[in-house]
Amino acid sequence: MSQQRTLVIAKPDAVRRGLVGEIIGRIERKAGWTLTALELRTLDRATLEQHYAEHVGRDFYAPLLEFMSSGPSVVMVVEGERVIEGVRVLAGATDPLKAGPGSIRGDFGTIVRENLVHASDSEESAEREIKIFFPER
Repeated sequence: MSQQRTLVIAKPDAVRRGLVGEIIGRIERKAGWTLTALELRTLDRATLEQHYAEHVGRDFYAPLLEFMSSGPSVVMVVEGERVIEGVRVLAGATDPLKAGPGSIRGDFGTIVRENLVHASDSEESAEREIKIFFPER
């Protein structure tokens, strides 16, 4: 299997709750996964509109943009074998009540909209999302 890259975002709720170290630690403890970019930043509306473009018109779109711009996030690129699928398993189901124990959302999440972490869902999404947040990569 070849190396992959994925975008991971520790969302504003993770930053507010002091869970960034926990999230990064879980990623770093996976053998063969490497953080190749990492930045703390408050995401602007233009970036978020580009990132969440496929959700325009859905009822959760406006509240999602408001939440994602409500404070700093940690955006990162993680590389490694099967990292896209692996980080999504590590994150857990979008609904924290359905996320398994041992997953980030299962262990720390409480509500669907503020679910601590974003992880790209495919190689195509990962490449598109990395270009939005780290255009130089």
